[in-house]
Amino acid sequence: MADEDKSQQTEEPTAKKLEQAREAGDVVKSPEVTAFILLAGGTLAIAMFGKTIMVGFAKVLMTFLEQPETMSVDAAGLHAMAGLLLPQLAMIVMPFFAVMMLAAVCGHVLQSRPSLSFDKIMPDFAKVSPVAGFTRMFGPEGWMNLLKGLVKMAIVGAAIWTQLWPERGGLENILTQSTGAVVSDMSRLLFKVLMTSLSALGVIAGLDYFWQRIRFMARNRMSKQEIKEEHRQNEGDPAIKAKIRQLRHERSRKRMMAEVPKASVVIMNPTHFAVALRYESGKMAAPVCVAKGVDALALRIRAVAEENDVPVVENAPLARALHAAIEIDDPVPPEHFKAVAQVIGYVMRLRGKLPARAN
Repeated sequence: MADEDKSQQTEEPTAKKLEQAREAGDVVKSPEVTAFILLAGGTLAIAMFGKTIMVGFAKVLMTFLEQPETMSVDAAGLHAMAGLLLPQLAMIVMPFFAVMMLAAVCGHVLQSRPSLSFDKIMPDFAKVSPVAGFTRMFGPEGWMNLLKGLVKMAIVGAAIWTQLWPERGGLENILTQSTGAVVSDMSRLLFKVLMTSLSALGVIAGLDYFWQRIRFMARNRMSKQEIKEEHRQNEGDPAIKAKIRQLRHERSRKRMMAEVPKASVVIMNPTHFAVALRYESGKMAAPVCVAKGVDALALRIRAVAEENDVPVVENAPLARALHAAIEIDDPVPPEHFKAVAQVIGYVMRLRGKLPARAN
């Protein structure tokens, strides 16, 4: 069943699926990228603070060489010496370790956004099982890690060898050089080796990150059914949404029908279209549509209008035009002012000849 499920996971993960994986602690993370950034941080720290650290150590330790007879080697003397030396040494190396700590943090943050997942820190007794450990060590994952380690050692080793082999003559004569020359040569050689190692490890880190990205996307692939289910959850159940739309439509229709008795006139087509307009002379700049409908709804508007003594005027072209051009609560468009004004004028003249409607 698991194989069948895996075979159905053919679709690329959605943004929501990737976010859920990140929240669960499953992110794209390459240890080679972290190692590369740490080595780069170490190289930068040596370049920035290497000379300062060496001079600082030399000054602190010079006392041991210049005045060894003044030092007490009993318990109290050693304790006092440690209390004096350790804070000084800590202050000297603090910038170096600060850069390394920053590099360690960057090695993780640059690969993925920080997240707190309790799933990764909860006890999992399966991980301490000897059988599970044996499977991890000698399974496909273990062999892949071993192969990666060997390839990495070979590439970095070859890169370092290309820098050390041409310098073999200088290394053989190192004992005949002065201290200053030895320090200068070793510093130069150290940086050549570090830069070469960085270049090699940078290539390895880039390839490994690309591989980890492929594996991450493969782990989170989705089946078509999962994508449909996620889409349904995001958009809502179509049946429920249709029911909500129906209820809203019914409430809107009820509100609209409640406004028909307040209309000044209903213009009909005579049975297919109906538009109810309300106009108060001196209070409104233009008539306003309070209801409109077609077919059965048009007949219902007419019936309500007749029940409430609202004049109904049959004008097929005007009813059809108004129904297409106007929405509920909208004023009559200017291009229909003249025709509507004639209808309302007719209704007002008609109202003047009839007895006033009782309230």
